[in-house]
Amino acid sequence: MIRYAEATIESFPIAGSFTISRGSKTSADVVVCTIREGGNAGRGECVPYRRYGETIESVMAEINAILPMVVEGMERSVLQSLMKPGAARNAVDCALWDLEAKKNGLTVMEAMGLSIARPLVTAYTISLGSPEEMAAQTAKWAHRKLLKVKVGTEDDESRIRAVRAAAPDSAIVIDANEGWTVDNLTHHLNVSAECGIGLIEQPLPAGQDELLARIPHPVPICADESAHETEGLELLRDRYDAINIKLDKAGGLTEALKMKNRARELGYEVMVGCMVGTSLAMAPAVLLAQDADFVDLDGPLLLARDRTPGLVYDASFVLPPAPALWG
Repeated sequence: MIRYAEATIESFPIAGSFTISRGSKTSADVVVCTIREGGNAGRGECVPYRRYGETIESVMAEINAILPMVVEGMERSVLQSLMKPGAARNAVDCALWDLEAKKNGLTVMEAMGLSIARPLVTAYTISLGSPEEMAAQTAKWAHRKLLKVKVGTEDDESRIRAVRAAAPDSAIVIDANEGWTVDNLTHHLNVSAECGIGLIEQPLPAGQDELLARIPHPVPICADESAHETEGLELLRDRYDAINIKLDKAGGLTEALKMKNRARELGYEVMVGCMVGTSLAMAPAVLLAQDADFVDLDGPLLLARDRTPGLVYDASFVLPPAPALWG
């Protein structure tokens, strides 16, 4: 059966702006890989991330370089050895999962061995701003069960306290995006513990996090920028209590599943997270996250518009994807 494949660029406006310690963005610029065979089409979406040296152009180049082999019938298992972890491999890998499911008359859920996929409580992200701005943002979403709060400044105590006061009943994850320092780390950890924060993501820069092995963790600490793939997870065990698995970091659902299983073997808690993308990017992650301890798949909620059909978000929950979207 003849295959056709292509990569395309799409842009989706963000509702307002999305701000973390490294800067702000007003649109989600994504790359979609589509692979067609017969009457079936598989799709995968990725979000290039400059923090990891990726651009739209570099990711398009990576995908276009592999597509001739995909058209010739390359299987998903081979992809892992031909492309490095990252956004480009994610788009191709997820497109192949989707295509395989459609060709075989099975859902990806069934191919993964899941008997049922359930709705998941997902975090909603509060962008970085002044304490007053963040408190106002939080108040609008204080009805949600789980909030993820972007921090990463030299003085985040006032932000943490303002957010907790605005959402006294919500579980809260703090994401410092590598923005804390050796000098303020312990203070911010203690404030977080006092405020009942449930998890702290990547407080120190990747590669400069040795201190985490030598100090108490009054709040569990999660590796994000420090953890990209399965290899090397054991080397982080003395520093981190949890691992944030993102398809765009791992390079697709295939590697992400291996990464999750290895993290469990090593005793980590597991978060499944995302970049700011559409429902097409979130769909495989919803299946990956079925047994996760923390779920952060709110990308479409941050957009001014999403794909149609998209994922269904109901109060604090995200529902499993319909096959018309993915899988």
